[in-house]
Amino acid sequence: MSKEILLLSGPNLNLLGTRSPEIYGTDTLEAHVARATARAAVGGFQLRHLQSNFEGVLIEAIHEARGVASGIVINAGALTHTSWALNDALATFAGPKVEIHLSNPAAREPFRHLSTLAGVVSGSIAGFGPLSYELGIDAVVSLLNQ
Repeated sequence: MSKEILLLSGPNLNLLGTRSPEIYGTDTLEAHVARATARAAVGGFQLRHLQSNFEGVLIEAIHEARGVASGIVINAGALTHTSWALNDALATFAGPKVEIHLSNPAAREPFRHLSTLAGVVSGSIAGFGPLSYELGIDAVVSLLNQ
């Protein structure tokens, strides 16, 4: 079994720390990734992170992870609510997949209530702020160790 977990961050997440801090907090994406990396190491895994503002780059990363990574944690940002292409790509990945969100989409605008990813991921973690990243890693590690 590969000892790699792929962490994917979607559009606008590169702006964390400055974009809508009242919703997403003041931590930067780099801070979230650093904590997720440390958490993965505790579980005996390496973390590879990719952030992109482009849907196709995220899809290609999922395709390339097949047979390489053991699991995927994904914060697809707004693509969560619109991307059936990400859904299709994630469906091709055999390992555990966990969708994460800093905020709670179900408590926000109605368009955010739909997750196009929900049907193909192992589970979703939402609304726990910066802890969402660590909980996502914990979930993947736990599923891999079952």
